[in-house]
Amino acid sequence: MASPLRFLPRAATMALLVLAAGCAQTRGEPAEIFEAQLTGAQEVPAVASAGSGQAEVEFVPSTAMVRWRISHAGLSGPVTGGHIHGPAGPGQNAPIVIPFGSLGANPIRGEARITPEQLGQLNSGQWYVNLHTARHPGGEIRGQLRPNRCSSPAAVRSA
Repeated sequence: MASPLRFLPRAATMALLVLAAGCAQTRGEPAEIFEAQLTGAQEVPAVASAGSGQAEVEFVPSTAMVRWRISHAGLSGPVTGGHIHGPAGPGQNAPIVIPFGSLGANPIRGEARITPEQLGQLNSGQWYVNLHTARHPGGEIRGQLRPNRCSSPAAVRSA
């Protein structure tokens, strides 16, 4: 009979692989996560900027709320405006869907309730995050929101 300890290294390796992939569920309820890398090259038209950013938007089906966390660095000046825009694909501009408050904070955080139609736009990649500065009033860095491969699309569709 094989020793149960023989399987311990394999189990430990598998657990580390799951954690390293960033797919461990830490929230109390299912949520869909959307992410974007923000750059000046994604602006329409493109902007030469040393700025960059990371956006994470979480949709919670039970409340129909989105929560965001937007971090940034290297911008030409303070953030003067920040929003989620849509519906539009990469290379297209769209109106503001959700304005951000607390623009002096880094990361910028907030939440808002969205409609089923808006959820459909978000799920289909038609929303983007845009941060504006005085030097670039049309937007200095932008990123198209895409589903995180580790979140659960089934949870969002059932909302």
